[in-house]
Amino acid sequence: MSTVPEHVKLPVVVVAGLHRAERRRAVQELLDGCVNAVVLHHDLRDAGRSTVHRELREADGPYDTAEIPLTNDCACCALREDLLPELVGIAEAGQHGLAIVELWGGSDPHPAVEVIAGGEVDGRPMEEVVELAGVVVAVDPDRLVGELSVSDDLAEHGEHTSPDDTRTRAEALAHQIEYATTIAVARGGEAGLSVLRQLHPTARRVLFGTGELVRAALGGFDVAAARDRVNPALALLPQEHDEAGVATLVWERRRPLHPGRLYEALELLVPAAQRSRGRFWLANRPELMLAWDAAGANLAVEECGPWLASLSDAAWDLYPPARRAAAALDWHPTHGDRVQQLSFTAEGLDADAITELLDSCLLTDAELMAGEQQWKSFPDAFQDLLEPAS
Repeated sequence: MSTVPEHVKLPVVVVAGLHRAERRRAVQELLDGCVNAVVLHHDLRDAGRSTVHRELREADGPYDTAEIPLTNDCACCALREDLLPELVGIAEAGQHGLAIVELWGGSDPHPAVEVIAGGEVDGRPMEEVVELAGVVVAVDPDRLVGELSVSDDLAEHGEHTSPDDTRTRAEALAHQIEYATTIAVARGGEAGLSVLRQLHPTARRVLFGTGELVRAALGGFDVAAARDRVNPALALLPQEHDEAGVATLVWERRRPLHPGRLYEALELLVPAAQRSRGRFWLANRPELMLAWDAAGANLAVEECGPWLASLSDAAWDLYPPARRAAAALDWHPTHGDRVQQLSFTAEGLDADAITELLDSCLLTDAELMAGEQQWKSFPDAFQDLLEPAS
């Protein structure tokens, strides 16, 4: 029987980080700085054998370990099947005042948080039992620029989360940084710290050993706001910035991109920045919003559903108010909410060259005047690259 009143929820802090030493340091600072804290960690080093090593530990060391199957070769399924019942059990026992969920190195905190916040155990919603207090990513800034510049797969370093995880380390690192609201770092070079500031300007950055991490990590976490922040249809891109040799360019235009010319330009555009992202539209697909997501010289292009300009007024009601408001506020008399918005961040960024190259991929005046029916006859150069919306 629970010794805690039903209205008392267990605070949960999720800690992610590809850099193991820094992630462990963040976890230890939280353990040392909070009374009666417990760490839950699912070690995926044997993900290739569909096995997960689960460990629970307190400040003085581990007190429970187990091996569990990697359900459906899916890390989130393992969390749903094993982590959630463990959290409920900890909450109901009333022995701990904080649960720290330490994710595996290559894990993306976004789906893990959605599982914790939106899951249920035996028909009881997790939101009745736990409360997300914060999401922390721990980073070594001196490794950041180099690791965002290469295309090593997570699997090459044993950091993948399942047998079919084909993500790169750069992709995982960028997504961890951009989702968390607290970034824990050791003192490092200005270039790496500047990259962090430019990739996620609104995150709270704290130094190890200053006592700030506990306060920042327990400051609360808005799951819906975080979801919108990384949603390509709604995400606010970083502002243009230039600091310590690191710069961010935000390229924004209205007219459509020529699919063939843009595809040919990818060979130069993608490696031109350590990180680039945003949304764009192609002339031969005028109804479709596309997401651009590149890190470590690898590009993913994903379908994000329709531009609202392509829908009837009645169909607008099917989309969230934030999406409708964003479209209405940035409406163009000809193109509606269709827009090219791409950001590029890199040490030594050549913003002028990127701008010139992207501008050359836009439709010319003559092509623009030919109209949508003519645009749709352009060769579909992006067909093989497109990923359906997840």
